[in-house]
Amino acid sequence: MCLSIPAKIISIDGVKAKVSIGNTISEASLQLVENAEIGDYVLLHTGFAIEIINEKEAFETIKLLNEVYGNDENYT
Repeated sequence: MCLSIPAKIISIDGVKAKVSIGNTISEASLQLVENAEIGDYVLLHTGFAIEIINEKEAFETIKLLNEVYGNDENYT
């Protein structure tokens, strides 16, 4: 089973982006998505942004991940 997680784009340099995942900043490739902008949420899988999603969908997924993993802290 594969899992992709919501991540918020905080900076873009060419086809690379820095994304925020909770309290963690990671690099992501934007090669698989078009027109990604700073502030967008993307589904991140193995270092690649695979789809741009809206904020509501991102927060719903984050809420479910928090419930599944029993996180008391907010993932966002």
